[in-house]
Amino acid sequence: MILKKATVLVVDDDPDVLTAVKLLLKTEAKEVITDKNPENLNWLLQKNEVDLLLLDMNFNSAINTGNEGIYWLRKVKEWKPNLCVIMITAYGDIDLAVRSLKEGANDFVVKPWHNEKLLETIGDLLDKKEGDKSAKLSKNKGTSTLILGESEAMSDIFHKVNKIAPTDANILILGENGTGKDLMAKAIHERSLRAGKPFVKVDVGALTDSLFESELFGHKKGAFTDAREDRAGRFEEAQGGTLFLDEIGNISLQQQAKLLTVLQNRQVTRLGTNKPVDIDIRLICATNVPLQELANENRFRKDLIYRINTVEITMPALRRRSNDIILLARHFAALYANKYLKPAIDFDNSAVQKLKSYHYPGNVRELQYTIERAVIMADDAVLKADDLLFSALENNISSAEDENDNLQLSALEKNAILKVIEKHNGNITRAAKELGLTRTALYRRLNKYDI
Repeated sequence: MILKKATVLVVDDDPDVLTAVKLLLKTEAKEVITDKNPENLNWLLQKNEVDLLLLDMNFNSAINTGNEGIYWLRKVKEWKPNLCVIMITAYGDIDLAVRSLKEGANDFVVKPWHNEKLLETIGDLLDKKEGDKSAKLSKNKGTSTLILGESEAMSDIFHKVNKIAPTDANILILGENGTGKDLMAKAIHERSLRAGKPFVKVDVGALTDSLFESELFGHKKGAFTDAREDRAGRFEEAQGGTLFLDEIGNISLQQQAKLLTVLQNRQVTRLGTNKPVDIDIRLICATNVPLQELANENRFRKDLIYRINTVEITMPALRRRSNDIILLARHFAALYANKYLKPAIDFDNSAVQKLKSYHYPGNVRELQYTIERAVIMADDAVLKADDLLFSALENNISSAEDENDNLQLSALEKNAILKVIEKHNGNITRAAKELGLTRTALYRRLNKYDI
């Protein structure tokens, strides 16, 4: 979870601490709630959707146990077991703070703290919480589609999906082949209010002009030579549910015009008849064509882009979400070990390093097939680097080219950061705001580029 979206509760009987934390977080967090009395904790947690609690270790209270912070920490964990808690302690109470970790606290900070360190601690905990919560975009609400990810890029996508899935907004999913666009479409459907209705997928890029209308809009018996019976099109089959048009970027301008008419009128007319049929569908489209290429009107109608692109989701390439590689590899290893009746499979250090260093031109799909092949051929329960053979089919993109691409992107990002910081005379808060980053995220990039 990004700190900007978080509600932070601070409970400390020192008003100076409350003021300091509120001043620090007021521009960083969605909401900061402060209170001097820990006896108000239960009421505050019931009244507010709190994402993180900063709790003092020592209070001048009637309980007088000598370690009031531990007492209140235990109470909080009874009321809200999954709440992130950071204990605030004085230097002399380090042993007590360490004990609080055993009692369920996530971390502790020592007074007086460094503001940037406190922001980083809070940000890291919220990121981990979001990763734990959204590492699986699946199983709730009776869903079955599993999408894994703990990287910042995937956490942002999961947050967006949670917002848009219950709506009827048309969605355009962008991304390279193998990034999971079809899985994302299915996951959105399963988390929508139409989940109990059909999910119909059509690879429209593979349809010829002669098949396009018949496949999507249906036909009457005798409408053309092979029309031996009445047939509903995919729009009608998806009635009440979701229609997923894959590879939308590959359809012709003539096909685009026909599709636009249907979407504008919310009606289809089967070939061989003049009777329109009202349609009620949620539309999701996907393409591996970059949006800037799609915006070329010689290739794609701009009015159709606006119609299908109420909300846009870009699935990141696997090389851009390296934190997820081992998570996905272990998932696929467990999946195929079970499928092929093998013992539980793990990876040694050499295999982990090989997985992390590869550039994955085939994205998640390539990783999946690589792990499946390795599990099938494995002689023992621990895979080594030599067991992982990446497909020659995907290696038309060389690792050297990919590394060069990464270097160019890094140089662009570094130069952009330097220019914005110089523009604001070194003011990190203003620079972060212009760059669309939190202060913590900007500091991470400053460290990364040794600025």
